[in-house]
Amino acid sequence: MVTLALAAVSIPFILIVTFFASVPLPATKGQVFDAGDIAIFITALSFGPAVGGLAGGMGSGLSDALNGSIFAPFTLVIKGAEGLVAGYISQRSFRRREPVAWLCGSVIMVTGYFVAETYFIGFVFGNSAAPGLAAAILELPFNIIQVVAGGLIGIPVSRVLRTQLPSVLFSTTRHVGGSSPSSRKD
Repeated sequence: MVTLALAAVSIPFILIVTFFASVPLPATKGQVFDAGDIAIFITALSFGPAVGGLAGGMGSGLSDALNGSIFAPFTLVIKGAEGLVAGYISQRSFRRREPVAWLCGSVIMVTGYFVAETYFIGFVFGNSAAPGLAAAILELPFNIIQVVAGGLIGIPVSRVLRTQLPSVLFSTTRHVGGSSPSSRKD
C-alpha cells in the first residue's frame, strides 16, 4: 500500500515538474528541455525502483502527451526505465551506489532518446536515419544537461528526504545512511 500511495503522489509530482519547468527546443521538432529528470531521480533514489519506474514513465509520458509530443510512448518507456534502474541500483548495498544509480539512469535516458530520435524522426520525416540523427545530435547536449542537473539536485534532495520523512515510507527499502529505517527516531 505504501508503494502504491508513493506512486500516486509521485506521478503528478513528476508530471507537474516536467510540464511546467520546460522550455521548447524548436530546432529538434518540438522536443523540450525540462527539469523532469530532477524529479525522477529524487523519486527513484528516495523510494526505489517500483515508484521510480512507474512515476518516471507515467509522469513524464503524461507531460509529453499533454504537450502533444509524438514522443509520449517513447518517453513512457525511456523515463520509466531510467527511474526503475536508478531506483533499483540505489537500493543495493555498496559504496557510492547513488552516483552509480544516477549514472546508469542517465545513460538509459540519453541513449534511449538518441536512438528513438535517430530512427523514429528519420523514418517518419524522411526516408533514412539522417534527419533523425541530426535532430538527436542537436538535442544531445540538452539531454546531458538534464541528467547532470538530475544528479546534482536529486541525490542531495533524496538524502534529505530519507532522513526527514517518516520511516514507514521506507519499510520496504534500505536507508541511505546505511542503517535500517526502523532504527531511526522519528
